[in-house]
Amino acid sequence: MIGILVNDRVKAGKQAINELYNVGYYGRPKGDTLELTLIEAAYLHYKKKLEIQIEDRSLSFEDFFTEASKRQQYFDLKYIVYKDLRERGYYVQPSVTDFRVYPRGGHPGKTPAKFFVHVISERIPLSLRELRMSLEAAHNVHKTMVLAIVDEESDITFYEIRKVDPRGDVKLIGEAVQGIYGRSTFLEDRVVVWDSDISSSLHAEGFYGHPLDADRLQLSLVESGYLLKKGVLEVADMSGTSFALAFDEFAAKASVIESEFMLKYFAYEDLRDRGLVPKTGFKFGSHFRVYLNFKSVDKLPHSEYLVHSISEDYEFTLPVMSRAVRLANSVRKRMIYAVYDNVQCTYIDIGRIKM
Repeated sequence: MIGILVNDRVKAGKQAINELYNVGYYGRPKGDTLELTLIEAAYLHYKKKLEIQIEDRSLSFEDFFTEASKRQQYFDLKYIVYKDLRERGYYVQPSVTDFRVYPRGGHPGKTPAKFFVHVISERIPLSLRELRMSLEAAHNVHKTMVLAIVDEESDITFYEIRKVDPRGDVKLIGEAVQGIYGRSTFLEDRVVVWDSDISSSLHAEGFYGHPLDADRLQLSLVESGYLLKKGVLEVADMSGTSFALAFDEFAAKASVIESEFMLKYFAYEDLRDRGLVPKTGFKFGSHFRVYLNFKSVDKLPHSEYLVHSISEDYEFTLPVMSRAVRLANSVRKRMIYAVYDNVQCTYIDIGRIKM
């Protein structure tokens, strides 16, 4: 069977519709012509089901692969993923996110596609904007978005990308401390609560901070900012000359100490307001580990998520992302990225998936 290379497509005749599309769902029929993408054509050439010509000259697989790589960016990466999926038994067709993939046992005309797959090299930074565009494209048509990352040895790792709406059942701060108002001091890079009653209530009822001793509580910057903003704490400057810092003043001081303070704070505030308990995720290389429920400090449940706050202009370095997801998986947690867009936080869950 012969296909003719024309720009970024290979066109074959009516016989190809019967033998390639009707049997294997390759290409797209247009009248009496079957139009194949360069990737589909390369795979069919490799399977010896299609001879490809240009200007009456037949192209070897090497010649066609090289020519296709000139005509389509990242052709080689996409071919690697396409071939892998086809040989796993999936029907694969082109889509706005590289490929749409049908579930095993399904095919075009019988079942809807299950996955939208986006292909990228481990060496190429992935902007959050690009990731969200692919995620929205999949979400809008009720598909699962999969990121296929091809490493330098052409191995593929698949990641499922989901928008999530995490919720917990921990009481809000007003309920937890029952209106207690406490004194505290902003020290070098944390805040100490001096009142014994509020220290005890905050830690026991809301899992805030870490006890300095039996009567006093140390709070992180984001915890302190949250409690200050909620009107639970009065935070003093340790110089003794400035008391009752306003939240904006506190945030300005905290941002000098930690440049990402506000980025972390917005996620912390949103997570707390959702009934979740965020605590430092430093040991896991993320901003927070997050508990869905909390009853007692003595009987802590397993934290469900690792959450890392990122800005709208963030770029994922894929080896770093891979390490984060692998670590989260190894400690039985989900890796979630919190994105603040100046209005609200949205959450993106990234986890490995077996195809």
